[in-house]
Amino acid sequence: MAAEIVSREILIVIPVLNEASHIETVVRNLAQDGLSEDRTIVVADGGSTDGTPDIVRLLAKEIDGVHLLRNPQRLQSAGVNLAVRLYGAAAQVLVRCDAHCGYPAAYISRLIETLDECKADSVVVPMDSRGDGCLQKAVAWVSDTKVGSGGSAHRGGKQSGFVDHGHHAAMTIDAFRRAGGYDETFTHNEDAEFDCRLRAIGGRIFLDSDIRLSYRPRSSFLSLAKQYFNYGRGRSRTVRRHPGSLRLRQFLVPTHVALTICAIVLSPVAPVLLTLPVAYLAILALTAMMIAVKRRSICGLLALPAAVVMHFAWALGFFWGILSIRQTTWQMTPSVS
Repeated sequence: MAAEIVSREILIVIPVLNEASHIETVVRNLAQDGLSEDRTIVVADGGSTDGTPDIVRLLAKEIDGVHLLRNPQRLQSAGVNLAVRLYGAAAQVLVRCDAHCGYPAAYISRLIETLDECKADSVVVPMDSRGDGCLQKAVAWVSDTKVGSGGSAHRGGKQSGFVDHGHHAAMTIDAFRRAGGYDETFTHNEDAEFDCRLRAIGGRIFLDSDIRLSYRPRSSFLSLAKQYFNYGRGRSRTVRRHPGSLRLRQFLVPTHVALTICAIVLSPVAPVLLTLPVAYLAILALTAMMIAVKRRSICGLLALPAAVVMHFAWALGFFWGILSIRQTTWQMTPSVS
């Protein structure tokens, strides 16, 4: 067993775009992980203009195994696929990282240990949101509640176990290739779509709740709205490509938004319909007050407008994706077994 672990090679891919303020810290942390396996760190840059490539080039001269890869398609899905094609020939494990996340000590070593112990094809991890400014804190706090995430296991989840989907961390290169890699036509939600294909070929995804990432959400309402609009649009493709992947929490958001809009529009002729949006705001107000009390910060009150933006932007993106993007149902081909 020891000889097998030593001989294994790890490919770490970090897709980036304008991450000059974070990339050096992330690369150094990953390079210092007390890992016995050989590792290659590939930063797949999607055309940064803030000096990110120059920072990576300097790191590559200092740290063995660090490489800068130009990602002409700019998308994260394409960057990871390209890195696997060019640098993954001898690798047995793929680790996907993000420059804007905070990683715990021995992150990669712990992922590999879980991958081996659980005999999983993929290990995913929960994300704990953190904030600096008042709005960012409110977004972070509400994101890790059922109001913000619907109880998603990888959003503040506390229980380990096999799951349908989670924040991608490590997977075997063999499973990644057998599932066909990421779909490069997906700008968002490519990880969830991939997990649908991985499960379809018998892949096992394990959520390790003891390996946790810290994540800083968007710090303005506009950027938050854009982010969740894109999330919703991406999810609309995933649920049409894999109809069985739609979860109740995802169904409730667009349904609620559609009913709320209809209630407001029809309220002049049927005022009783306003009961729905009033009840919705009351639940959010109660949640915001509970967050403010728990965190001992008035910033928690901003959880109300933050949640409204998240819900409505996600739902509108979902509807827009259905109306504007054609998507056929995925079928397993004979070559995928």
